[in-house]
This record gives sequence, C-alpha cells and structure tokens, in this order.
Amino acid sequence: MSRLDAMAQHMWDARRARAKYANLPDELKPGSIAEAYQAQEVYHRLAEPVYGPVGGVKVATTTKVMQQLMGITHPCGGAIFSRTIHASPARIAKSDFVNLRIESEIALTLAADMPARQAPWSADSVAAFVAGAMPAYELIEDRNAVYTETNAVSMIVENCWNGGVVIGAPRPVTRKDVAGITGRQTLNGKPIGEGKSEDPFETLAWLANLLAERKRDLKAGMVVITGSLIPTFSIQAGDRCVFTVDGLGECVMDVT
Repeated sequence: MSRLDAMAQHMWDARRARAKYANLPDELKPGSIAEAYQAQEVYHRLAEPVYGPVGGVKVATTTKVMQQLMGITHPCGGAIFSRTIHASPARIAKSDFVNLRIESEIALTLAADMPARQAPWSADSVAAFVAGAMPAYELIEDRNAVYTETNAVSMIVENCWNGGVVIGAPRPVTRKDVAGITGRQTLNGKPIGEGKSEDPFETLAWLANLLAERKRDLKAGMVVITGSLIPTFSIQAGDRCVFTVDGLGECVMDVT
C-alpha cells in the first residue's frame, strides 16, 4: 500500500467505525497541503461506493479563527457525494451521524462544465457557469473532534468532515444578487442567527482553481457550497431548522 493509500484508508476506516475524530498518526501525517489533497483523492475513491460519485464541492475553514486554530492562512476544500445531497424540505436522521453540526450557507449550481484547463478562474469568469443559487445547509460530521487539536492536513485527507448537504430550490442570479445578502436562521421557530454572505462567486473561483491544480474539472449540475453566513450550530432530534436568504427563499430541515 502506498503512503497516500495508507493515509486515506486510515481516515476512511475511522469514519466507517464511527470513531472519535483524531488526526493522522505522525508516521502518516502529510508533509504538505498538496500531499493532503492527493490523499483526499484516494479517500474519495474509497467513499464513492458508499456515498455515490462526487456531486459537488465544499469550502471549509473560511474564518480566520478556524484557520488560526489549524495553523493555516487559507480555506480548505472537499467533495460532496451525490447520495448525500438532499432537497429541501428534508428529514435528516441524527443517528446517522456521530456528532452532527450545521452550517447555513449559500449554494451555487453549475450550468456547464468548468474545465481545469481554463484556470485560473476569477469571480467574473465563473459567472457564465452559474445556473442558480439557493439557501443550503452543510451537514458537518466532525465526530466530536477537538478543534484546537485538529491539524488542517489531516482534516483535508478526511474530506473536511462533509456529511452531506440540504439544498433549497435554485434561482437564477448574477454576482451582485448574492454578494452581501442577508441570511436568517431559526431553530424551532426562534431566531438564532443572522449574517451576510461574502462573495459566493469568489469562493467558486477559489474552489475551481484548487481543483484545477489537481487536473480536476467541475461538472454541470454540481452543487458548490460557499461558506457559512452564521456560526455553526448543533441540533437535536425533533428540531426544525429554517434558513431564509433574501431573494433566494428558504431551506428547511427536520431532524429525526
């Protein structure tokens, strides 16, 4: 087994065993961010027979606080698998997760393939490839990780803790329609957070460039989630979550 295979297999086995999250052991720790993403590619191949083919991409560690905790100065990226993409209104079983946390995001869906050979991408050049935007939840499966002890390279190998997404209905948008718009989160009918988006098209460009470094294209129909508008929160069985974004409608999730 190659070193990359061993990294990916270690993280995949831990996930399948529902073990408490832990960094890779020192002998398997990636020596660079680039090596971590190479191992993530292997992890995807292990995950696809269970979760389906890659159906989208996610951005992680977008806040300076999280980046400082993990010793990096940039976001990270991971895949969303097709069988874990749920349409709103969705029913999500908490028991399917070790420790489910929720991020309220704006998602984009792609109208056409974005070939790696066309990189570098910019927020302007990606605009023609965006079919629509919608409110979304990312389902974070952190398996009770201790965030202050988590290193970025190990989290990257483990696909940045993605446990799926719930997505609202897409609406056609321009870049200015979604930059700086407000989202509001309620839990069981009570407001728990409000925040403004940054620029989802900038995030799409960043992710497309990240994938281009690995000679990977984004494909038509893929879902791209672009970072949380409000702080991550935890939920319990019986909870109803409604995330409403100005001009984009709502995303609804019931937790069972």
